[in-house]
Amino acid sequence: MFNRKIGVILLVALAAGLGLLAAQWFFGGKSAGAQWPETQAVTMFAKPRPLPAFSLRQSDGTQLTSGELNGHWTVVFLGFTSCPDVCPTTLAELAQAQKQWQALPDGTRPRVLFVSVDPERDTPTRIGEYAHGFSTETLAATADVPALEEFARALGFVFMKVPGAHYAENPQDYSMDHSANLAVIDPQGRMAGMIRPPFQPRAIASDLTALTKATAP
Repeated sequence: MFNRKIGVILLVALAAGLGLLAAQWFFGGKSAGAQWPETQAVTMFAKPRPLPAFSLRQSDGTQLTSGELNGHWTVVFLGFTSCPDVCPTTLAELAQAQKQWQALPDGTRPRVLFVSVDPERDTPTRIGEYAHGFSTETLAATADVPALEEFARALGFVFMKVPGAHYAENPQDYSMDHSANLAVIDPQGRMAGMIRPPFQPRAIASDLTALTKATAP
């Protein structure tokens, strides 16, 4: 029988495999590559990696496609609204960072994108209400499972549905295991770095502010 322990083991194995690939993108230190300012929380890649085309459904019902992230630094977090601990904690920490970069111009201000990997329960309306409870500026989106898997894979992330003890009797008895790292997307829509927990809002805000100023037109 599939249980949570097996799910966690599989998730760790998948993450480890992707971690080996991700290691090829890094070049030592927090700020890899001379084109970036020194960072504290963000591990920058030596060379930003273009993302394949994607399309997600935003909380307002519109589509979020690749090009719409251009012009801003974007922090991407995968989660789900029924998450008991990691998701609300992370979104609360990111909301603290958002307050600290609020003074930056709207046209270049960093964004936070929350992507639900639980489309079975998380409607666009629900994810919008959830994310905006932490910050009204947070973008919230989801998609069907194949599209979410492709998007997560492009970021080097994984997620998995983990049935609970009573899943056979109650199909709603399940959780979602998912990567806890944050992806950092540059103004050209390329994956440029990653933030690993534990998260430090002040350091994240400082890094994204510096990156925004360094790449402002």
